Amino acid sequence: MLQSILNEVSGRSDLKPGSEERKVSNFYAACMDEATINKNGSRPLRPFLDRIGKTKTKDEFLGLMREFAAEAAGGLLFGITPRADSENPRMTVAGIGPVPLGLPDREYYSQQDGRSAETRKQYLKLLTTLFTLAEMPDPAARAQTVLALETKLAEPRMSRVELRNPLATNNRMSWAEAQKLAPAFDLQKQKEALGIGSYDGIVIVSQPKFQQALERLWTETPLADWKLLAEAAWLRQSAPALSKPFADASYEFYGAWLQGRKEQDPRWKQCADATDAGLADPLGKLYVAKMFPPAAKAKMQEMVGNLRLALQENIRGLEWMTEATKARAQAKLATFDPMLGYPDNWRDYSSVVISRDTHFANIRAAAKFRVREGYERVGKPVDRTRWGMTVPTSNAYYSPPQNQIVFPAGILRSPMFDLKADDAVNYGAIGVVIGHEISHGFDDSGSRYDELGRLKNWWTDEDRKAFETRATCVVDQFYSYEIEPGVKHNGRLVLGESIGDLGGVSIAYAAFLKSMEGKPRPKDIDGFTPEQRFFVSYAQSRGDSTRIEAQRLMVKTDPHPVARWRVLGPLSNFEPFYKAFGCKDGDKMVRPPAIRCKIW
Repeated sequence: MLQSILNEVSGRSDLKPGSEERKVSNFYAACMDEATINKNGSRPLRPFLDRIGKTKTKDEFLGLMREFAAEAAGGLLFGITPRADSENPRMTVAGIGPVPLGLPDREYYSQQDGRSAETRKQYLKLLTTLFTLAEMPDPAARAQTVLALETKLAEPRMSRVELRNPLATNNRMSWAEAQKLAPAFDLQKQKEALGIGSYDGIVIVSQPKFQQALERLWTETPLADWKLLAEAAWLRQSAPALSKPFADASYEFYGAWLQGRKEQDPRWKQCADATDAGLADPLGKLYVAKMFPPAAKAKMQEMVGNLRLALQENIRGLEWMTEATKARAQAKLATFDPMLGYPDNWRDYSSVVISRDTHFANIRAAAKFRVREGYERVGKPVDRTRWGMTVPTSNAYYSPPQNQIVFPAGILRSPMFDLKADDAVNYGAIGVVIGHEISHGFDDSGSRYDELGRLKNWWTDEDRKAFETRATCVVDQFYSYEIEPGVKHNGRLVLGESIGDLGGVSIAYAAFLKSMEGKPRPKDIDGFTPEQRFFVSYAQSRGDSTRIEAQRLMVKTDPHPVARWRVLGPLSNFEPFYKAFGCKDGDKMVRPPAIRCKIW
């Protein structure tokens, strides 16, 4: 559908200059103009690379990096970003944390198994190719230097499992205290470059040990190496938007090698994704007008209401939780804020200049707007109508500080949601997603936040211990699941998502049963009872086919289990599933009672 929307708007000649539709048209058309992109080669990137090359001192280099960060080029070593205050989530404060490196996770730099070693070789190949295409001397030596420095930058970072603990990353301090962690990096100058120089509120440093290690590395590493790191970052991040040789090199590593993909997305899909990322709200408006009728929002509101009622009943019936903690859990559930389909307030893109001439310039303009618009919020109340996903995105999320569950219009389509389908199908698909996102408010991470979104304990010690015992059951279950011989899930990494899946199935099923109360029992369809259709729908909506390369990547970097275990894992704990299909003790889909997991 995005393709038809974009083809239609880009083919119109009556669009008013400067209008949002004209911007969408120009962005998509410029991206589709492969001839011009290929003709330009690396020229769009050359001014940035030249400026890096001309820096003579570390102070000059840091000044340039601050300027790049303000121009939405991202931080080279660490970034300052807007975020909700952990103690007062209605206010926006500043956060400091490391920026991503070229490899997906720190483990890729250090693990010595054959696959990891080969991945580093393939990454060196990518860097060498990019330096070669940019006509830089000694490309292989440059690539080796970059990998060596990235390896040093990877080592002091927290692991993915450690980062899942919000208490570990909630290091509130003054700017003076943050400055002491890495004195070489002038935070006041960086704030001024970002337009928040007058902000003197608290700053939350996610990884203080990384900041301290960065100070040491900065002192002992020559400027020439840092310049190579900056050049590599620009090349790596820009490659998909440059000429075909750059884009192909990026795809060969990030798409083919890491994910096992057999071919690149067609050009229209690449450009649709780029337009969605660059002009989220203007494109989102066009998408909603075509794809999201009022009846869909009304049905979703009904389903969310039923799932909340189901969880209320589940909480009341919990044998392991005391009444004091149940009351706080009910208070949190009562303040859940569901956001369905599209935001109530759209952002104003009137200041963004988009032309049909240069795709790269359009990407830079859109990114610059997005970043600057974010920094303008620092020190101000949080805009609770602002979304963290674009409207056409087929996904959903839960925000602990805002206690919001968000369902973009893009996920409210088959196989997740169908207005024409019966309740069994919709509750088994989007209903489980709703329950999954609600359950995130009560998983190992989200449960640390109270009903106001504050990072504050609302549990009794006894209840927290009981919760941790039940969570350990889920951890152990997923540690037992193999992706391939010798490669298993990290139960700690996928704990939150697995609690979400387990809770989502339980809550959605209870809501589905509630939806049938007082009505004639639905007929069987194609030989399946309503209960069976619920579970079949869940399996169809979650049962993606994933290449083994992508599964290997997920095991190391993704908090979600692979599709197979997202379906089989929770259902093998769920007694209503056994009953629906006549499963018996000893069957593969029936976990023994002693190790059967149940939380919410």
